Amino acid sequence: MLTGGGTAGHVTPNLAIIPKLEEKGFHIEYIGTKGGMEKDIMACTDVPYHTISAGKLRRYFSLKNFTDPFKMLAGCIKAGRVLKKLKPAAVFSKGGFVSVPVVFAAHRKKIPVVLHESDYTPGLANRLCIPRADKICVAFEPTLKFVPAGKGICTGLPIRHELLCGDREAGFEMCGFSGKKPVLLIMGGSLGARALNDAIDAVLDDLTKQYDVIHIRGKNNLRSGLLPCGYKQFDFISCELPHIYAAADIMVSRAGATAVFEILSLALPSLLVPLPKATSRGDQILNAKYFEEKGFSLVLEQERITPETLLAGIKELYGKREALRDAMKRENMNDASDKVARIIADAAQ
Repeated sequence: MLTGGGTAGHVTPNLAIIPKLEEKGFHIEYIGTKGGMEKDIMACTDVPYHTISAGKLRRYFSLKNFTDPFKMLAGCIKAGRVLKKLKPAAVFSKGGFVSVPVVFAAHRKKIPVVLHESDYTPGLANRLCIPRADKICVAFEPTLKFVPAGKGICTGLPIRHELLCGDREAGFEMCGFSGKKPVLLIMGGSLGARALNDAIDAVLDDLTKQYDVIHIRGKNNLRSGLLPCGYKQFDFISCELPHIYAAADIMVSRAGATAVFEILSLALPSLLVPLPKATSRGDQILNAKYFEEKGFSLVLEQERITPETLLAGIKELYGKREALRDAMKRENMNDASDKVARIIADAAQ
């Protein structure tokens, strides 16, 4: 049984390990929410999908903080019923608040639980689940210090193999580009990034003089009106993402764990703009700092973005693209998908 949701980063690594688990003879099913992004993503597969309710523990005042614990309790009860009926050999959780009821119910029924933490420090949902897990896989080696001794294993982040198999010409055709100019890809994460979108919009005329620009803006964030030549916008891309990656020469991105590990796997030179501490728990700042220290990416803090600093950062990125690409290619990337699948199989046995 797989679970995880809320953002694409809590779902797409599950897609990467499904073929590995099926090769080992497992039948896969999924628990998520009815209205979450995980349902839309898993709809592209033939994996049976079960829905539960899930609350969210917010770090700010909201009236929903008084009602969501009851949603969490209802989710635990529903997850328990699903697990009792299906009797899975193991549960694998990729995080997000939908995973909390599933992990709690699995632990209560003595079903082995394997977690995966993508970020440099564990998020709140995983911190609640870690005491109830048999094994905790982490993407960053320094994250091991945040998990109990003997439980943690550094695996990296499972990346879908098809992301590495994109067709550059197909990407050009999707966007209507000739290939005569270098391609700049801008991605603000699966939910979009309004501050990043606004910053790009302010310098778009300057950017399109030098680059063809692909901009993934997030759902309901598309720009209206006349668009400049050499600019192609999308709200969200799923199946065609490998071709978009293949078409890109450089990238401006948020610093979510899935994004940075995809960047590393693709050796795609990038300028990371992490979510600021004021609007997040600071995990993207740590992710970005780690990649900057390793020489994989450049970083521009959102608080420092002006038209001048953004254009200068992209210019520096293009100038250093080969050095960044070489550093990423030298990194010894193991197959995290296979490693995580083996850990799940061991737990199931």
